Amino acid sequence: MGALERALTIEELKAIARRRVPKQFFDYIDSGAYTEQTYNANEADFKKITFRQRVAVNLENRNLSTTLLGQPVSLPIAIAPVGSTGMTDADGEIKAAKAAEKFGIPFTLSTMGICSIEDVAENTSKPFWFQLYVMRDRGFIERLIDRAKAAKCSALVLTMDLQILGQRHKDIRSGLTTPPRITPRFVAEMMLKPGWAFRMLGTRRHTFRNISGHVADAVNLAKLSEWTRTQFDLTLNWTDIGWIKKRFGGPVIVKGVLDVEDAKLAIANGADGIVVSNHGGRQLDGAPSTIRVLPAIVDAVGHQTEVLMDGGIRSGQDLLKALALGAKGALVGRIMAYGLGAGGEAGVTRALEIVRKETDTSMALMGERDIRNVGLHNIYSNDLDRRQGY
Repeated sequence: MGALERALTIEELKAIARRRVPKQFFDYIDSGAYTEQTYNANEADFKKITFRQRVAVNLENRNLSTTLLGQPVSLPIAIAPVGSTGMTDADGEIKAAKAAEKFGIPFTLSTMGICSIEDVAENTSKPFWFQLYVMRDRGFIERLIDRAKAAKCSALVLTMDLQILGQRHKDIRSGLTTPPRITPRFVAEMMLKPGWAFRMLGTRRHTFRNISGHVADAVNLAKLSEWTRTQFDLTLNWTDIGWIKKRFGGPVIVKGVLDVEDAKLAIANGADGIVVSNHGGRQLDGAPSTIRVLPAIVDAVGHQTEVLMDGGIRSGQDLLKALALGAKGALVGRIMAYGLGAGGEAGVTRALEIVRKETDTSMALMGERDIRNVGLHNIYSNDLDRRQGY
């Protein structure tokens, strides 16, 4: 039995990934802003919720499938957009997309992916979601939306919480760049991770291919880095949803909502769905966990739109808690990244299998046999009670 098959939890896949992936890229996927207070709260707050156990219930013919934005899914999760996934493992976005397609869930490609929209489209057969950052160069953004439309992406995920980049100390200390600078420290890392290096030598995808070759000023790595650093649009506002949705011609999901008033504004300006998200604790350190604010947002807009969430989900039990508190589904980024780092496409598949098994078993022990019926009645106690006024 191989290491992937022996892994029984996402935490064990994370440990394997730590051994296989160069430190600067592992730290990139496993870090939060400043003190990491919010990053840690995302996970810790799930532990404050406990299930209601029920017994002597007919548990035959259990069902984990549902829909997200009208799309059938085998489990109510989607792969979240994660920048530089192709630095966790060679051609990482393609590998993750293929695993998601076979598993029967959506994959979301980041604007800052190493593999391009076209790369993923050429290597998959079903529509995927595309995550859009709005940048100052609106001509580039318009062309990017057109490319997503041409690739038949089934939804745009518009990220609203990165007008300015939160500081992640680990990335600064590691000297993170894409592609990496060849320094003595990095060469030493390569000697310890030869498998990663060998796989990287076998691909031509080493930079941000959604940008490189599509922006006149980004003619080399230095110019690309400078262009990217200065491009996040400080003037982004709710009315931008309208022109983006009109140009794309399909559903637009707004990601980065952490406040009831913002949720209402997103819906009022045309969002077809929202993702309750604090960017995995990577932006505003000191913000609340997503599971803490989820119920209030569901109460406010859940009758108008699909409310998804991300941040802190590391197991099937966490997924069930999010569903019980009102989420229609969840986006998972680090689950995918740990699996990818642990074993490429097979590692992503193993991560998804672990979550599915945990979800199925836990749901049964709660006395439910259809995931669409999971709700507040399945919670025994919740230290994040909505009456607290968060």
